[in-house]
Amino acid sequence: MAKTSADTATARAKKAETTTADDTLRRKSRDQSILSGGHLVAKALKNEGVDTIFTLCGGHIIDIYDGCIDEGIRVIDVRHEQVAAHAADGYARQTGRLGCVVTTAGPGCTNAVTGIATAMRSESPVLHIGGQGSMGQHKMGSLQDLPHVDLMAPITKFSAGVRSTERVADMVSMAARECFNGAFGPSYLEIPRDILDREIDAAQAVIPQAGKYRASTKSIGDPADIETLADLLVKAERPAVLMGSQVYSARGYEPALELMRSLNIPTYFNGAARGMLPPGDPNHFDRTRRKAFNEADVILVVGTPFDFRMGYGKRLNPEAKVVQIDMNYGNVGRNRDIELGLAGHPGAILGAVHDAVTGRSDKGPQDKRKAWMQELGKAEEEALAKVMPLFKSDASPIHPYRVAYELNEFLTDDTIYIGDGGDVVTISAQAVRPRKPGHWMDPGALGSLGVGTGFALAAKVVNPDKEVLCYYGDAAFSMTAFDIESANRFNAPFIAVVGNNSAQNQIRYGQIAKYGEERGDIGNLLGDVDYSKFSQMLGGHGEEVREASEIAPALQRAREAVQKTGKCAVVNIWVDPREYAPGTKAQTMYK
Repeated sequence: MAKTSADTATARAKKAETTTADDTLRRKSRDQSILSGGHLVAKALKNEGVDTIFTLCGGHIIDIYDGCIDEGIRVIDVRHEQVAAHAADGYARQTGRLGCVVTTAGPGCTNAVTGIATAMRSESPVLHIGGQGSMGQHKMGSLQDLPHVDLMAPITKFSAGVRSTERVADMVSMAARECFNGAFGPSYLEIPRDILDREIDAAQAVIPQAGKYRASTKSIGDPADIETLADLLVKAERPAVLMGSQVYSARGYEPALELMRSLNIPTYFNGAARGMLPPGDPNHFDRTRRKAFNEADVILVVGTPFDFRMGYGKRLNPEAKVVQIDMNYGNVGRNRDIELGLAGHPGAILGAVHDAVTGRSDKGPQDKRKAWMQELGKAEEEALAKVMPLFKSDASPIHPYRVAYELNEFLTDDTIYIGDGGDVVTISAQAVRPRKPGHWMDPGALGSLGVGTGFALAAKVVNPDKEVLCYYGDAAFSMTAFDIESANRFNAPFIAVVGNNSAQNQIRYGQIAKYGEERGDIGNLLGDVDYSKFSQMLGGHGEEVREASEIAPALQRAREAVQKTGKCAVVNIWVDPREYAPGTKAQTMYK
C-alpha cells in the first residue's frame, strides 16, 4: 500500500528529530581538546564579553556559528549586511561593549562597508569578522574573493588577516583591543575558510584569557594640566561646556556632570551625549549654543572634534579660552588653536578636575556665573517661544516641526529614540529631548541613511523592557525596512515612524536654490508610497496620517499594537515637502 503524503511527512519529521538528537549528542561528546578555527573565534569573542553577533550567512563563515552555539553566543541573522553592521554598532553604543558583525566574503563584506564606515566616524567599537576563500586557493579566483583587508583598512583602526588556525583567538583579541585603543572605532579581521574549518589540539592555540591582557584606558594625562583646567573653570565668569559622544561611549558622564553642577556651568550636548541630563535640569541647555559660544570667556569641548558640526572650530568666540578634551590625541587642536588640550578618558579627566576644584576654598565669581546662567535661561525661553507656533502648527500638509513636537510629547522616560534620515530628522532634533543617557541614537558625522533598522533591532535586543522608536525619512526607510521582519523574528519589535515628503528634501533645497525650480527636482523626487502597508504585510500594525490632529492618536495606537502583538508598527506621516530645516536652508553642512 502506498504511503500517503501525511505518512511521508511524519517519517521525515521523525528522521529530522533523530538526526537533531544525534547531532546534539555528537556536540556534547565532542573532544574539547580539539577545536576548529570557528570555535576558537567564538571562545575569543566570549572572552571579550560578546554575547550576540549580527550576521548574514555564507559558506565561508558557518563554522563560527557552530562555535557560537557551543559558547552560548546568540546569532541574529538579518536580510542585508548593512543592517548587520549597523546593528553591531547599535549594540556597542547601547552596551558600551564590543559589537560584532560577521559577514561572508566578497559582497558580504562590501555590503557592510557603510555600517563600518559609520562606526568609524562615530567612534564605535565594532569588530567585523569576514570570510575569505581558502588559503590553498589564494590568487586562483575563488568564489567571492576580494582584497578585503586592503578595502577595509581606510575605514577601520585595524585591518588584518589570520594566516594560521593557531592564531585565530589571538588575532580576534588583538583586533578587539584596537577597537578600544584611544578613541573607539572598528576593526576588521579576515579569516580564510580552511583556517576556520581546520581542527587543532587546543594546546596549540593561543587563547588570551579574559581580563589578563587589557590595560587601563582611564588616563588623565599630565596632572599639571588638571590643575590648569581647574583654574580656568573656577575663574571663568561666562563658561560653557559642550559634551560630545565620547563622554557617553566611554561611560564618563557621571563625573563630568558632577563637575558642571558643582561650578554651575551651562552644559550643551551633541550626538550620543544627548540625554545625559534630562530636559528641565538647571544645567541642561540646548537652544542657546550659538549665543553661549559667541559670548563665553571659557569654552570646554569634551569628546567631539572640531568638524563640520562645529564649523571647524570657527563658531567659537575668538577671544575665549578654548579647552579640548579628547580620547584621540590627533583630534586635539585640529582645525583650531586651543588654550589647553588634554588627551585621555573624559570621565577620568573631569573627575580629577572635580576633585581639584573640591579641595579649593575659592570657587570663583559665582554671582557672575549665576547671572550668566539666568541670561542663557531667559534666552532659552525666548527661543522656544519663537519656534512654538511651528511645533503647534495645524497646517495641511503637516508641518514637519509638528511631527517633531508630537514625537517628543509621545516619548516616555524609557523610550530610546533613533533618527534615520535627512531633513525631517534634522528638524526632530529641534524638539526631541531624550530623558536618559543612551536614549538618543543618530548616524553621527558620516550622515549615513539606513542606520535606523539595525540600530532599533540592537537597541531592543539589548533593552527588551524599553520602548524603541525610530523616526525615518521616507528615503531612509526604503533602504533597510525589510529587516523589520528580522526584528519581528527575534522578538525585538519597535515603533517605526516615517516622515514622508516623497523626496530627498535636504538635497532638493540646495538644488532648487542653485539651479532654480525647473532643474531643482532632478534626482531627488521619490514616488508616493503608503508605507503602513509594509508592516501590515508582515503581520503588524500600520496606518497613514495626513492631518496634524491625527498624529498623537496614531502614535498611541502603534504603541498599543506593539505591546499586544509583539510585532513592529509603522506610522506613515505625510509631511509638507516645501518645508526645510534651518541648517538645510543655510546649507551649513557644506560650509
